[in-house]
Amino acid sequence: MSISGLGPHGERAAPADQLTLSEAGAEAARQRRFSVALVIHTTESDWSRQNIAGIVTSLGRYSAALVEIVDCSFDANRQLAALGRLAKDKTIDAVISIPIGNVGVADAHMGLAKAGKTLVLLDNAPIGMLPRSDYASVVSADNFGLGKIAAELLAPHIPQQGAVGILGYGVDFFATHERELAFQKWFTTHRPDVRMERSKFAQPERAGATVTSLVEQFPDVSGIFCVWDVPAMAAVEQLRKQGLSLPVTTVDLGREVAEEMARGGMVRGIAAQQPYDQGSAAAIATLCALTGQKPPPWMAMAGLPVTVENVVEAFQVVWHAPATPSLIASRGGH
Repeated sequence: MSISGLGPHGERAAPADQLTLSEAGAEAARQRRFSVALVIHTTESDWSRQNIAGIVTSLGRYSAALVEIVDCSFDANRQLAALGRLAKDKTIDAVISIPIGNVGVADAHMGLAKAGKTLVLLDNAPIGMLPRSDYASVVSADNFGLGKIAAELLAPHIPQQGAVGILGYGVDFFATHERELAFQKWFTTHRPDVRMERSKFAQPERAGATVTSLVEQFPDVSGIFCVWDVPAMAAVEQLRKQGLSLPVTTVDLGREVAEEMARGGMVRGIAAQQPYDQGSAAAIATLCALTGQKPPPWMAMAGLPVTVENVVEAFQVVWHAPATPSLIASRGGH
């Protein structure tokens, strides 16, 4: 699929899966045995685990090591502290980071470049940061495209003159904003009869309470879009407790959300990122920058539309592993 989203400075994306390390760069990397740190919003999601696996595998091929993983637990202050410490750590050659928020973490990320560290970003460049001077590259999913996919998959389940609830992330986060924007734009263009109602959660675990408030305020809501899978499943569980069943679409093909869809539950469609491949591309971009080979400033990977019909096959593509027995069993009757 094509990539529809633009980068933080309006850049058109270079395909992330086409980036390669030159022979000279590969040899230089193996000789220098670089040390890389990862600063990530959470290590608890399937997306994060797969991203880390891609980073570790690709660094290892070139004798580089992921020597530290910082789990920020969605806490910007924790990220600020980690970045400040890593900027002073003379054993670290490079940092891969997913910024938590935007303006508030910009200076700390720029401090890495000032300290001589190579910085590769996942999903977003905070406001004021520029490629080449402040960071080597941003490696992302096509988040705008993911929002379009989620809208297309939800639309058939929404009746004429119906209403859709949007569960957005209440933090200034480029990736989730892009998904919401694309979702809303698709419905405005293709289903102008549908009304959209939006609520925000500050933490993923609050998505259940958020969806409760949403459906109480707008009882005619006939479908839900949630910006990623973990809060989506929190919302599903809360709806189920209330005796409600609404079609849901989301982003990310985690185990739990895949099984919910496979067994015919509320999740009817998933716009899947490819986090293993994104992590692999981020690792290669890091090694390119460390060895003098400039990676593109914005790279992205297209999303995959997933339904009950192709969930097992898509799981294998996204996870680079066989589908789990529980997933296969869940799809048994569907």
